[in-house]
Amino acid sequence: MATGPRYVVKFGRRREGKTDYPKRVRLLKSKQLRLVLRRSNKYISGQIVEFNIKGDKILAAAHSSELKEFGWKHGFSNTPAAYLTGLLLGKKIPASAGQKPVILDIGIYKMTKSNKLLAGLKGAADSGLKIKYGTKLIPSEDRIRGKHIAQHLKIDMGDFDSVKKRIMEIKK
Repeated sequence: MATGPRYVVKFGRRREGKTDYPKRVRLLKSKQLRLVLRRSNKYISGQIVEFNIKGDKILAAAHSSELKEFGWKHGFSNTPAAYLTGLLLGKKIPASAGQKPVILDIGIYKMTKSNKLLAGLKGAADSGLKIKYGTKLIPSEDRIRGKHIAQHLKIDMGDFDSVKKRIMEIKK
């Protein structure tokens, strides 16, 4: 443990590994809405957040457990669920905020190819949000549809299209 008069203790959320402050400052300086995507062992969640000096304002939120209402019968933390959660989030945002550019905020997670959170980004973009992203890291269409899961578990992922259709029918 470092000690001495020049040692500075880092912020608590940094010590706990929850916040990357330099990255957060860069995102806030952009003055754009943030698409905040997070994952846990069981779920994917997303929010559209606007910075306010008194505290961030959440304009819309979606959680993968909400997919049950649309007929989703599979896991809530896999790639198709992340895509559908992003799609649902994009449909929930108010029309006035939907025309503003949005920037991705995945927190402390690393940006890797075919990441679940990038599937959520693709879903949000497909719902009509203005998000700039490169297509190299986005999961393939087969992966987004869950064909890799269906092949491995020998199950039918046919309800993906029906759930997607029901989400797309939501009016803003």
